[in-house]
Amino acid sequence: MTSVLYDNAGPKARVRYRSYGVLGSIVLLAIFAFVIYRLVATGQFSARRWEFIQYSQIQVLLLNAWWATVSAFLVAAVLSLLFGAVFAAGRMSDHRWVSVPSTAIVEFFRAIPLLILIFILYFGLSRSLGLNINTFWALVLGLMLYNGSVLAEIFRGGVRALPKGQTEASYALGMRKTQMMTNVLLPQALRAMLPTIISQLVVVLKDTALGFLILYPELLYQARYLGSQPNLSSPILQVGLVIAVIYIAMCLLLSRLANYLDRRTKRSRKVGPLDPTAVHDAEMEVVAASSHGGGGPS
Repeated sequence: MTSVLYDNAGPKARVRYRSYGVLGSIVLLAIFAFVIYRLVATGQFSARRWEFIQYSQIQVLLLNAWWATVSAFLVAAVLSLLFGAVFAAGRMSDHRWVSVPSTAIVEFFRAIPLLILIFILYFGLSRSLGLNINTFWALVLGLMLYNGSVLAEIFRGGVRALPKGQTEASYALGMRKTQMMTNVLLPQALRAMLPTIISQLVVVLKDTALGFLILYPELLYQARYLGSQPNLSSPILQVGLVIAVIYIAMCLLLSRLANYLDRRTKRSRKVGPLDPTAVHDAEMEVVAASSHGGGGPS
């Protein structure tokens, strides 16, 4: 069997690729073992460097930082989804006075790096123009503008990827465009776009770490603070590993949520077998209605 871009590997090529895979795995394991060895040799796993986690004040500090991260993520995620849905609909509008500005806004905010957006919102608008924007809203609005623009393209691409027959059938049934979008196109597109949407929300979660640059007290900000304390033996690596585990756990929870939603949507698409008697009765009703409607006496 041949692919479009390349031929499938033969027996010798498969053996060669398998050998490359084994060799690459051995190299990666060797690098990992060397890193662990150096960490042990330099005392990074000694109890003295990890005793900071036993203090209740530090546990509360990390818990507050975790909640600051989660709260910024939740608000930014909801606003990004709303922003993306609104401007995706605007880009697909038949009215140019709606589609052109929507396209300009989406392309503009997609082109600006997120960090620059956060700086503009916090230092530019808040300090230069006198607007009272705190660190939380500067971070959230920056995440919303950038990721919402990306989600707008995801939504638009998902709807455009559906077969044109869906749109034509909806218009043939007398649906308006709003009804067609909400009842026919969006439910199908959301199922296909769900993995990409969750992936973008994972990006939103990880990008909350940029808040430490404007002194928002999230996980990375507190990690830098704790790691620079000499009375705790400056455990920057240890605190970084703890923060990394927290982020990994949150991202895995999002992935589990995506898998759960995917299973739910697959179950909702399953339908039972049709009853032949019911189908026959429905066909006879359609034939009778058409004969009464078009075959009356002249």
